[in-house]
Parts: sequence; C-alpha cells; structure tokens
Amino acid sequence: MGHLNLGQRIKSLLLVSSIGALTGIQFARPSAEAVPLSSDSCHFSAQDVAEKEQLRQSTVKGDGAGQIEYTNILKRHAQQLHDCRGQSWPANQAIWLRLYPCDAQEGKIDEVLDRIVNYGYNEIYLEVFYSGQVLLPKAYNSTVWDSILDSPGKENRDLLAETIKKAHLRGIKVYAWMFSLNYGYLYGQRVDRKSVLARNGKGENSLNFVSDQSQLFVDPYSQIVRSDYRELLKRILERKPDGVLFDYIRYPKGEANQSVVGDVKDLWIYGESSKAALLNRAKNYKGRFLLDRYINRGYLVPGDLQEADKLYTLEGSPLWEGRTPPANEMTQPLNVRYERIKDEIWYFTVAHAAQGVVDFLALAITQVKPYGIPAGAVFFPDGNQAVGVRGFDSRLQPWDHFPKTIEWHPMAYALCDNSECIVNQVKKVVSISANQTEVVPAIAGFWGKSYPNRPSLENQMAALRSSFPNLISISHFGFSWQQPEFDKERKLCRN
Repeated sequence: MGHLNLGQRIKSLLLVSSIGALTGIQFARPSAEAVPLSSDSCHFSAQDVAEKEQLRQSTVKGDGAGQIEYTNILKRHAQQLHDCRGQSWPANQAIWLRLYPCDAQEGKIDEVLDRIVNYGYNEIYLEVFYSGQVLLPKAYNSTVWDSILDSPGKENRDLLAETIKKAHLRGIKVYAWMFSLNYGYLYGQRVDRKSVLARNGKGENSLNFVSDQSQLFVDPYSQIVRSDYRELLKRILERKPDGVLFDYIRYPKGEANQSVVGDVKDLWIYGESSKAALLNRAKNYKGRFLLDRYINRGYLVPGDLQEADKLYTLEGSPLWEGRTPPANEMTQPLNVRYERIKDEIWYFTVAHAAQGVVDFLALAITQVKPYGIPAGAVFFPDGNQAVGVRGFDSRLQPWDHFPKTIEWHPMAYALCDNSECIVNQVKKVVSISANQTEVVPAIAGFWGKSYPNRPSLENQMAALRSSFPNLISISHFGFSWQQPEFDKERKLCRN
C-alpha cells in the first residue's frame, strides 16, 4: 500500500464524506454566428481599445454625451465578445483578478474591466476573501474579518456588487474566488479565535511553519471556524456572483524536509476540535485508548497493546472507523498485531486530517447549491501525492475525493521549456474526473512572450487544445501578470 495516493488511502480507511454527493451547475457553451475578433484569443484591435478608452475618460470627466457613447460601445463589444467566444476554443476564457482600495477611484473599475474584455476574457475569478480581508462594504460587514476598502467616507461602497454589475454589462461572468482554510494573520491574533487554529504535534500553528509568516490555517473540524465561514459566504452570495471558487482547501505547504508529512506529529490534527473528532472515530475503548496514546506520544510500542488488553478485557480487537481486523487477530502473536496496528493507525490519522478538508469543502458547497450557481475547488494536481514509502505531501489536499459534480480547477503551474509538463498535470486530473465533472485548468503566463521554463499563454493553450479539445473553459493567472505596471499604479492610487 506504500504507493497509494492520499485519496486512495482515505477510501481504504475512512468513509469519504458523510455529507454526500452534491449537485453543481455548469455554464452552457455560448452559441453564436460571427467572425472571431482575433483568432481564438478574441483580442480586440488597437483601434477598438483606443476608442473605448477615450470614451471612458470622457465619462470620468462628466461628459454626458460621452457616457451614452461609452455605454453603447460596451454593449457592442459585449456582443462581439459573446459571438467570438461562441465559435472559438475555449468557449470560456477566465482571468484571476484582485481589486485594491484604490479601485474605488472614479472610473477605475471600468478601466480594469475594459482591459479584461480587450484581452478576450468573458469570465473573471474575482478575489473576495484573501489575507484576512473581505471584499464587502464596511458598513455591512458582519464577518470577523476587516473590509478591504476601509477608507473614511467609503463605508457604503460595495466594490463586489459594483464589479458584478459592470462586468455583466460587458458580457462577463464573475465568480467569487475565496480563500478557505487560510483565514489570514489577523484572525489568529484574536483572543477568541486562538483555540480554533490548526496545530501540529509540535505545538506550532502555520504562522511558525510557512516561510512568509502570513498564512494562518484553521482547524477544519472547528464549529467556530465553520460558523465564521458560513457568515462570510452568506454575505458574498447575497451579491449574486455567477459562481464561487474555493481556494486553499488544504493544509500549509512546508519547505525542504517539512514539505513531507511522515510522522503523526507533522499532521495538523492537534487543534481541540480535530483531536476530539479523531478520538470520536474510535469504535471501542481499546481503539480510543490507542488513538489517544498514539497522537499524544507520537508512536506506539507493543506494550501499549498489552495495556489496552488489560484495561478492556471484554473487548476484542481495537476498532476505529474503517478498520476491519482479521477475525483471529487477538490470537496472533503480539509482534504481528503490533506491526499491523502501528501502520494502520498512521494511515488512519492521515485520513482523518484529509477528511477535515473534504468535509469543510462539502459544507461550503451545500451553502452555494440553493443559489443555482456553480461551485468549484481550486487545487494543486500534486497536492495529494504520496512521497516515499509512508509519507505524503504536507498540503494533504485530497482533490481526487472532492465532489465530482462541482468544477475542478487544477492549478497547472508546472515549469518546463515546453508545455508538456503542464499537459501532464491536466491529464492527471482529467483521468480521475468523472464524465460530469467540468475540469477548468488554470495556467500561468503571458500573452506573446515566454520566459525560462514558462511558455507563452498561446503555446500553453495550443498544447492543451491539442490534448483536450473538449475542454470548455480555461483560466489565466493572473491579471496582475498581464498588466504589471497598471497593477502597481492601482495599488498605489496613481492615476
């Protein structure tokens, strides 16, 4: 069993989600009869771009007639974009976008969205929760996180609702892109939230573990953690996005030797709720005794089995969820029993850690479902890999056990001179996905230029199209990469 991936381990040891299968909704492929703007890219011409920008600037200056013309050109470009994408590959081309407080300046969101349309994108993955901040108006922010726009006099500005409305005018759908188990540094500084942080067996939280000391991961089993997220998601959904993407559905990524978990004390299961949930998975007193001894000491010895036998003489084999011992286990030599149990209990605790990730995602999807919009999970294709004989990638991201009725968004960011490594990452995901699963690869790069180990977007897109012609959607990370100077201006409020 040493070469099974994380998802296979979970399946063999634990019932994968008690919440059940959930139904996602996919966007239909647009249909149109028109000539593409610029091949499959659907890029607008320099003349179209200049004309639209001139009208936008006139609008900012208060030109009423310019406003009418600007609205008309937006509608015309929306139709052209729809027509182009309707007969191009892929049908949906998305871009990942972060807004800044400076985007509250007059006309700035319009400028951002116009540039996105100019590149032929008809979907935006808009970051609404990141680094412990939320894209909600301060006056109506009922969450435990601060609002991204926190300037005096702008307490009522709703950048999320505004962006969705303006994007729809341009024929763009907006997905709310949210961090999930990474709640942000300030969350961990709250006195009333310190008990709900994810902790390993060394007493660390993720701030001590992640090199940038900014990622604060929480205990997915905590009811407080789940309640906080439920309130956040409720407020985001009230703004009526076209879909929701859940990111950071995992544990922190360690560096060097910390990038692999191979010992129970490496696991992020030492939070109060996670630890209690683990012990509650025991099916008898012997099982609970051994689980408790194992996670507290970090290992078992043969004497622990003997101690459990003496304490609970009326019980047979130690039991926990998913464990089916041999019928004759209690008559086998102690060393045989010990070798079996010490392996099984390790993989069971790994499965418990991963199950917390799966359950957290399932709860979030359940909340999205009544709105009739797609939900999706963002993940690394190698985030679930087994390492060596008994180790696993420290992220413990069991994406192959995420619901197959939602969208899967693999971040295919592999580095190589050509696009083969990127295709291979997507191929891994497609091979595991079900027929009803929409796989939406996320690729990183630049239009029209390559860098060492990173081909251009055109090169990557061509390789993906050749290998996966039935893909409906692809996304590009990110807008800040395509417009680095403009992104810097937006951060610093430079006009």
